[in-house]
Amino acid sequence: MKSRAGRRGIRLPDQLFDLLMEHEATQADERELAGDLWYESDFMFTQPNGKPLAPRSDHNEWKALLAEADVRDARLHDARHTAATVLLLLGVPLPAVMDIMGWSNSKIAKRYSHVTTTIQNSSASQVNTLLWGTK
Repeated sequence: MKSRAGRRGIRLPDQLFDLLMEHEATQADERELAGDLWYESDFMFTQPNGKPLAPRSDHNEWKALLAEADVRDARLHDARHTAATVLLLLGVPLPAVMDIMGWSNSKIAKRYSHVTTTIQNSSASQVNTLLWGTK
């Protein structure tokens, strides 16, 4: 069962919201086409008959997406690490990152987010500007 942090409302970027609304419309068409064969569930992403995605198929689609994008091979779960790190690169405060990611404590944040050289350089530059008025 999900924790309270795992079941929450979130604010999505407008473009992502639009894509999810398109997906919902496609799924409604699939539901109508499947008729009595539709399997009703709470899943947002399903097979065309409404049944949960098969883990092996989902895995294979993820690997194909990575290959098509010409990026290094990674586990699907690694995308959470990337998402957290990108939020930090954008300067999103850690409490906000924790809320977006659904983390209840900073130990989890430390495991999933990675302080990059870019973040370190930006921090040093901000301190330089604050203390000495230089970049």
